[in-house]
Parts: sequence; structure tokens; C-alpha cells
Amino acid sequence: MTNVADSELTRLRDLVRAFVDERDWDQFHTPKNLASALTVEAAELLEHFQWLQHGRLEELGPDKLDQVRHEMADVLVYLVRLADKLDVDLFAAVQEKMVLNREKYPAEQVRGDARKYYEYKK
Repeated sequence: MTNVADSELTRLRDLVRAFVDERDWDQFHTPKNLASALTVEAAELLEHFQWLQHGRLEELGPDKLDQVRHEMADVLVYLVRLADKLDVDLFAAVQEKMVLNREKYPAEQVRGDARKYYEYKK
């Protein structure tokens, strides 16, 4: 049985592939270039929050929120494309990473505390 989230990621991948193929851009989409573009887009996303006190939804307003949504989409597009080029199953990668995170950050030990895993007493 196909996982709903996995099938949604597949639909995103196919949507991005079609866009890239229509423009003959695959030749430019090396993993290095995609990782670089992803970083640039993440910085553009961060820029919208740069001078806000907390960056909460109510501080953004509708126009800024639209811009943030578009930057988030750009980040996701490059991430999906990079995963496609490297044959990485993003859903499986997140599942694996959550297992590792649960080991590094046991809920009973870290609840309500934002320190890094190496700052907790073992």
C-alpha cells in the first residue's frame, strides 16, 4: 500500500521534473548546483524574518505571508529536485532521521529544552 505522504512527494517530483524537462534545464541541475540554489532560497526565506521580533504569523501580514509561502515553495522544489538527482527517497530519509533524532533527543529527557543533544547529561 502506498503511503499518502510518499505519493504526494512523488507527485511533487514529477511536477518539478516536467517543469525542468520543458525548459531543458536538467543539464544545469547538478547536485552541487541544486544544493547551492537550495541554500540561496533558504536565505531568501530567512530574509523575510530578519528584522521581526519573533517571526510569528501575526507579524507577517497577508502580503509578506504570500512571499514567505513562495520562498518555502522554492526551497521545497530544490530539495525535491536534489533528492531526485541523487535518487534519495525523501520520505524514507525523514523516517530514518526521526529514528536517529529520537535516540539523540529522548522526549522524557529533553521536553521543553532546546539545547543540542551533546549538552544533555547522559
